[in-house]
Amino acid sequence: MTDELFTIIEATPASKNGKEPERATILLPIYVQPGAGRSTVVGRRQGVLHLRVAPPPQDGRANAAVEELIADLFDVPASAASVVAGHKSRDKRLQLVGVSLEHVRAQLDRVTAKVAPGASFNPGKVQPRH
Repeated sequence: MTDELFTIIEATPASKNGKEPERATILLPIYVQPGAGRSTVVGRRQGVLHLRVAPPPQDGRANAAVEELIADLFDVPASAASVVAGHKSRDKRLQLVGVSLEHVRAQLDRVTAKVAPGASFNPGKVQPRH
């Protein structure tokens, strides 16, 4: 189960007619390796989501790449994802606003279950590491 990979800060229940899913603001702890060849989701690392981003950790470029990668992963606008702690650290906390909990769980299951050793997840496809 991937529920241990994030904390729900605030949630709104699903609509009674089932057309609108449960939405939430979540806190996602992540581990980031900046300066990689490409931005990608690696999988789990010590109970947190492990990412690699291409930009180096200069002038906030790595943090911006993290926000963009997570926004792409969860299909939310870039403005919905923001690094809220660990700006100068590899261990970060990222806040996602207005996400579907069902979609978050499905995406986390997908990127942590299908990423085999020696591979990484790039939204849309699994690519071998070089």
